[in-house]
Amino acid sequence: MLVNIHTRIVLLLFSLMSINAVQGQIWPLQKCIDTAWTGNKNLQINNNNIKIGEEKEKEAKGNLIPKLITNADYKYFTDLPYQLMPLSVFGGPEGKFKEAQFGVPHTINGNIQLSMPLYSPQVYGAIQSAEIVSELTALQYRKTEEQIYVEISTLYYNAQIIYHQLGFVKSNLLNTERLLKNMQLLHEQLLAKGTDVSKLKLQEMQLTLQKENLNNKYIQILNALKFAMGVSLQKDIQPDTVIQYENTIDYKTVPSTEVQITNTQNRLLSNELKILNHSRFLPSFQLIGSYGTTGFGYDKKPNDFLKFYPIGYGGIQMTYPLFNGTVTQRKMHQKKIELLNNELQAGLLSEQINMQVENARLQRTSALKMIDPANEQIKLAQTIFEQTLLQQKQGTAALTDVLLADNALRDAQQGRLTAIIDYLKADLELKKLTGNTITHK
Repeated sequence: MLVNIHTRIVLLLFSLMSINAVQGQIWPLQKCIDTAWTGNKNLQINNNNIKIGEEKEKEAKGNLIPKLITNADYKYFTDLPYQLMPLSVFGGPEGKFKEAQFGVPHTINGNIQLSMPLYSPQVYGAIQSAEIVSELTALQYRKTEEQIYVEISTLYYNAQIIYHQLGFVKSNLLNTERLLKNMQLLHEQLLAKGTDVSKLKLQEMQLTLQKENLNNKYIQILNALKFAMGVSLQKDIQPDTVIQYENTIDYKTVPSTEVQITNTQNRLLSNELKILNHSRFLPSFQLIGSYGTTGFGYDKKPNDFLKFYPIGYGGIQMTYPLFNGTVTQRKMHQKKIELLNNELQAGLLSEQINMQVENARLQRTSALKMIDPANEQIKLAQTIFEQTLLQQKQGTAALTDVLLADNALRDAQQGRLTAIIDYLKADLELKKLTGNTITHK
């Protein structure tokens, strides 16, 4: 532990990187994110939802295409329908009627019917709603992309900091083992106390347990990273050991996906309200037509027959709602309240994002300011440790002082890593809030 701290870190990084070269391929953060664009199951589900939305939009537009329906039926009358004939037609008295049966027992009908909307506020409104829903689905897909971007970046940063923590613990454990051996030799020569040996053994046990815990945590984070990327858990990947950061300029704020989703929902609600309003006052027109045949049959000998006669018509049908029990009014009132809630939510979301952006900027600035002092603390802690170790050899400092200085050095190393990761996470949060997470795509 007399080696300069910078030399130790460089040697440690080279050692860990050589282990990585044996264990698995180095995966930069961008490669992990690019892999998730095609491998993540949530993205695939959302992509399928986009396709479903496109089909629903085509379905809504399909209502403008003419519809053809064919009908056929056969009826056998066991009792022919009756009609009342006025006797005055045949010279009888007024107000007197005589029942009579008309028709034949066998009736066959077959026709093709055509219908095509000429103007329908419901159909055109449904098309507009389907288009807005498609936009909404695309925004949901982008929101999922942003969530995955943030999730993978966070996991990646956590893996990096655990990796370096593990490296520091391994280095400190190695130094502790060496110091323990020296202390045991001194104790055998009656030059050191038994309590000093016990203290070092205790620290060795603590570091060994910490190493195992960190190693398990590192494997868990890598598994979570692989899951988010959509790759097999058996795939051997290793994050880049070099934690890269830079003091980036402030991001240009663009409307976040959350805001865009809320605005699109507002358009959808407004369109639905417009459809309900138009359906109250505007009639619907559609072109109709039918062509077919009607067959009549009689099965009593010797006058049995079966004859068919053509029938066809064409025209325009109008539909106008007169009164539907105030159902439409109740639906309109509901939509108005939903619109009001949407506007309140939009205002609340805007205020929340402004607050979160300001907090993220402050957190990023604070974390950046901690990095340089953390570097100085490492140098100072290293100097204190070396001086304390020298004093301990000279008999002017106890082993407890050496252990405290060693712990202070480890805390300083951990503090620098934490400051860098805090900066990267705050920068990531700022990217998300300002709508700059996936501009590379």
